[in-house]
Amino acid sequence: MAERSKNMAGPLIRGGDVARAVAEAAKIDNPDKEIIVEDRGAYMRIEADGGLIIRQDTVSEFLGRRFEIRDLEVNLSGFSGFIDTQDDYVRFYLEKTL
Repeated sequence: MAERSKNMAGPLIRGGDVARAVAEAAKIDNPDKEIIVEDRGAYMRIEADGGLIIRQDTVSEFLGRRFEIRDLEVNLSGFSGFIDTQDDYVRFYLEKTL
């Protein structure tokens, strides 16, 4: 396995349907990035080098029901990097790369 970048940013989400939908949405919403997903059962870590964006509408598509950003916040156990939460998307990012 390749050495993990020190410039990863993204959410740590409690396991379940929201985590799975967010992981799939991250791949669609960030086509120019390699999304790293670590599924540990109880939680899922979803990261990309430099960060990623997760859009409310994309997660809704994968869930098959309405999803709102506050639904992510309820399931968010933690995150790496910084977070910028808007009405229709959330962005995880770094201010400085190593």
